Amino acid sequence: MSVAIYPGTFDPVTNGHLDVLRRACRIFETVIIAVAPNRGKAPMFSSELRMALIQENLGNGLNAEVSAFDGLLVDFARQCGAIAIVRGLRAVSDFEFEFQMTQMNRELDPALETIFFMPNEDYFYTSSNIVKEVAQFDAQRIRKFVPPNVAEALARRYSKS
Repeated sequence: MSVAIYPGTFDPVTNGHLDVLRRACRIFETVIIAVAPNRGKAPMFSSELRMALIQENLGNGLNAEVSAFDGLLVDFARQCGAIAIVRGLRAVSDFEFEFQMTQMNRELDPALETIFFMPNEDYFYTSSNIVKEVAQFDAQRIRKFVPPNVAEALARRYSKS
């Protein structure tokens, strides 16, 4: 069975993330969305809430599951029996970071491949950080870029601020 890991902070999950997930699900038998704590980014939502927001969007026959992990991605991938890491590549600005991560992961586990997917052009400029920035001022205007449950979670979050 071909298993891939799609790691990220997903704070919050965007339509771009889900587009990459759908593309990966067409190629791999199972895609595990691996939610990272990423303490360096100081996530807005807890890992549990991020996982729940993703889980609610896994309908429509997606052969995917959600899991949290903490530690080295290559170790988590090995535990899951994954053969590949899935990454989204939006623009040239993503490339340098992704290149470095891919090379380090290759050094740590040469058998684990990294596969890059480009999201639909509607999402090239979308990121979780940009979505959060806009949502601070007008949560209604981010509805094009995130699933409805995420738009509602952001609206609730910012209405309390």
